[in-house]
Formats: sequence, structure tokens, C-alpha cells
Amino acid sequence: MSQQTQSGPSSPSCCSASDCFPLGHRNTAARGSDTLPQPQKHEEVTEPAARLRPTATRPDPVLVSVQLTDPSRMRSIWMFYSCYLLCVGLGVACVACVCAWNSRWRGGFAWDGSSLQFNWHPVLMVTGMVVLYGNAAVLYRIPLTWGHNKLPWKLLHAALMLLALILSIVGLCAVFDNHNANKIPNLYSLHSWIGITATALFAMQWAAGMAGFLLPCSPVSLRKLLKPVHVWLGGSIVLLSIAACISGINEKLFFVLKGNTNGTQPYSGLPPEALLGNSLGVLLVAFGLVVLKILANSKWQRPDSRPEDMAYTPLLQEENE
Repeated sequence: MSQQTQSGPSSPSCCSASDCFPLGHRNTAARGSDTLPQPQKHEEVTEPAARLRPTATRPDPVLVSVQLTDPSRMRSIWMFYSCYLLCVGLGVACVACVCAWNSRWRGGFAWDGSSLQFNWHPVLMVTGMVVLYGNAAVLYRIPLTWGHNKLPWKLLHAALMLLALILSIVGLCAVFDNHNANKIPNLYSLHSWIGITATALFAMQWAAGMAGFLLPCSPVSLRKLLKPVHVWLGGSIVLLSIAACISGINEKLFFVLKGNTNGTQPYSGLPPEALLGNSLGVLLVAFGLVVLKILANSKWQRPDSRPEDMAYTPLLQEENE
């Protein structure tokens, strides 16, 4: 009986090892508690790093592919900047030459209907129709604009073009007022025909670009149709503007350098004024060639990282190129 009593309570005591060895269970739990926080510490260390890694090392995909991974692209970008610096330098030289010509040899500037008012015409046309227009035309080719929202550059392009158009219109007003005040016929020379054609095309180009590329109501199909025409007409206006400036410089030199009739040396003697005028024409040709080179090089076109249907986003719509 005593054996049964002893055996009865002994059966429930034969339980699991964790019940029989509570100290061992406590050590196991302690060891488990020591090992459990390690993944948490690992998560606490790595999770913020994982959150920070995309923002700290998030390069633009366009800039990486263009500037870092392709050595030929890098060489092309350096060549672009060489041409662009040459373009800027030639533009500054053109403006400096035309200002020096009209201030030193033509008597300066005024707005009184006299020949001094006429002097504003070459300065404003060279500055607006050629130099400012050419630099605004190559704005999209600058690699620093790649990989960024295109909308601010669209607005800057439109603003520079508008400024060039305003300068050109003021330059036309200067010559028309001078001709009317001195009873000189308007628009009779080949120079005037080319110049007025270039200015008219420029005004239509700017209005069409504003309506087609910046207004949100313009359809995508119209923008796709308008873009190649816009690019081609832009290069054509550069050529017409340079042709008008060269013919105007030559015409002006023939008028003012008549030899003994007005106390000046003849144009055929190549006096300093003629030398400066001819140099201005050469600089204008060089500037135009560099601008056309930049516009014609397909490697220097702005890369589009979005589908074709989204490549012509107008104003008030987000662009993330």
C-alpha cells in the first residue's frame, strides 16, 4: 500500500526536463533572452541605414548613365563645353565690337530721329537676333540641365527668346524712326528684306512655341507635330539673322566710307572702321557656325528618360526628366 502511495505521487513528478530542472530552464530562457535582442539590435542598426542609403546615394539615372558609365559620353560632354564656351566668347566679342563701332566711329547713341538713333539698330539686332537668340537656342543642350525638371528650363528658354524679340523690335523701331525723320524709304534693300523676314518668323516662332509647348490646353499630337518644325525653324532664323547682319554691316560701310566726299577714307583702303566692321562680320559667322554645330550634334541632345507620350509636357504639368 505504501508502495502504491509512493508510486502514485512519483508519476506526476516524472515530467519534462524543463519541469524537472527548473534551473536549466531558467538558464535556457536566459540564454534565449540574450540571443533574442541581437536581431533587434541588428534591425535597429541596419534599418536606418537602409532608409538613408537611397537618399544618400540616389544619383540621377540619366546623369549616371551619361556622365559616369560611358567614357565616350564623357568626352562628348567635354567637347560640348568647349564649343559652348567658344559660343559664349564669340557672342561677347560680337556685342563688344558692334558697341565699339557705333560709339567710337559713329558718334554714340540717342533717340531723337538722327543718325545717333540709327546706331541703336545694329547694336540691338546683333545683341537680340543673333547673340541672345543663339544662346537661348542651345540652352537645352547644356548637360547640367539633364536629369532635372524641364519646366524651369522651358520658362528660361521662352524668357530669353522673348527678351531677344523685344530687343529686335526696338531695333527695328530705331531704324524706321530714323528713316521717317530723314525722308529715307523703308524696306528697299535686300538687307531690310532679309531682316524683316527673320524678325517676322521669329515672332511667329515664339508665339507658336508659347502656345504649343507651354499652354496646358495644347494637345499632345499638336506638340509632337510642332517640335521638329520648331527646331528646324529655329536654326533657319539663326542663318537669316546672320545673313541680315552681314549684309547690313557691308551696306553701312559702303554708305559711310566714301572717301573724299565726306572726309573719310574709302572702304577699299580698309581703314580701321572697315577693319572693325569686317571683323564683326567674321565673328558673327563664327558664332553662327558654332551654334549650328551644337544644334546639329545628336550626341548633345537632351536625353529623355520618359516615354514618348510624356516628352512634351506643357506648363502646369509636372516634368521629372
